[in-house]
Amino acid sequence: MTDTSPSPTQAAGNLDYRVAHLSEHLATGELGELGVRLELRGDAVLLTGTVPSTQCRDEILRRAREELTGHPVHCDILVAGTSSPEHGEDLT
Repeated sequence: MTDTSPSPTQAAGNLDYRVAHLSEHLATGELGELGVRLELRGDAVLLTGTVPSTQCRDEILRRAREELTGHPVHCDILVAGTSSPEHGEDLT
């Protein structure tokens, strides 16, 4: 019986490819999200950056988990505060 599982080097290369593909898809796809970075941390992937809404963050996280099935995905994406101020700014 022959072991057909990929070697750790091949698996890491495959993860590199998948992360690059996802990063390109996020930047050029319907989200057009350039503010999100994907970093390999061993066998896990860390998402960082800032997005305009919680829906955008949730969609990015969903796509990352879908694309990177079998690898832990950690999310450190911040949502930008886009609400208007509650009061005027006092200038002296």
